[in-house]
Amino acid sequence: MTNLTSVSKVKIKQRRKHLKRRRQLKLLQACWRSLLAGSIAGSLLWALVFPRWTLQQPSQVLVKGNQFLSAQAIRSQVQWSYPQLLLQIEPQQLSEKLESQAPIAEATITRQLLPPSLTIQVKERRPVALALPPEQLGDSGSPAEVGFIDKQGVWMPKSSYIAPGENFEIPNLKVVAFKARYRPYWSNIYQTIRHSTVEIFALDWRNPSNLILKTELGNVHLGSAYTHQFQEQLAVLARMRNLHTQVDSNRIAYIDLTTPESPSVQMKAVSLDRPESHTPVQLPLPSLRNLLME
Repeated sequence: MTNLTSVSKVKIKQRRKHLKRRRQLKLLQACWRSLLAGSIAGSLLWALVFPRWTLQQPSQVLVKGNQFLSAQAIRSQVQWSYPQLLLQIEPQQLSEKLESQAPIAEATITRQLLPPSLTIQVKERRPVALALPPEQLGDSGSPAEVGFIDKQGVWMPKSSYIAPGENFEIPNLKVVAFKARYRPYWSNIYQTIRHSTVEIFALDWRNPSNLILKTELGNVHLGSAYTHQFQEQLAVLARMRNLHTQVDSNRIAYIDLTTPESPSVQMKAVSLDRPESHTPVQLPLPSLRNLLME
């Protein structure tokens, strides 16, 4: 009995030591975990405020893909004060802000920590026409300042190009009194003008019911039917490109293509009493038919 009692006391003592060592080990592990977590948190906090991960000047903002806007002009749209913490910059928000500016169609933002920099990859809207406001005041719907239009009909203020890029050129084509409601038709109109064999200098929309083209043949009246037959109207105009061989161009008041199936040329008739006044008269149909058959 004495031996059994002694063995039991030894085992109990050993078990107590084992449990004590386990508790000490767990406490040590908990301390290490706390120390590690604190170190990581401190490192992250240090990284966020570390000066080397900040944008100190605009030159650290790199601009790529720009052709018509200078890098300076694009950086100015960001409207930052420096230094700027790099990790606090939200690429999506910055992208949306830049795309809200008319000349920029798409913007992709990339952050780089080492060395700290920000890259702005842009896709610009290319101006294809100079947009001029109507001469008369109070024309609702038309921008009151000079601007540009891209091939999709997006209007852009001229002030957007305060610092244009080296490749920027003012378009030769002019559009007067462009309105937002013309945008659905603009893409088709512009592409047709591009491929026209008759040079077109300007489009005048001051009268919504009569689009007027300024061309090398003179003024061309298209009426309001251009919305669905613009290509046909310009095809007829192309067949009239030798009009000057039949008619003195100085006597042409305008070419009427409001009905392309029945085009006409309105001529100026000078009044003897008032030489400065002109009364439109229609070119004889035989001459016009002969011209269109050439």
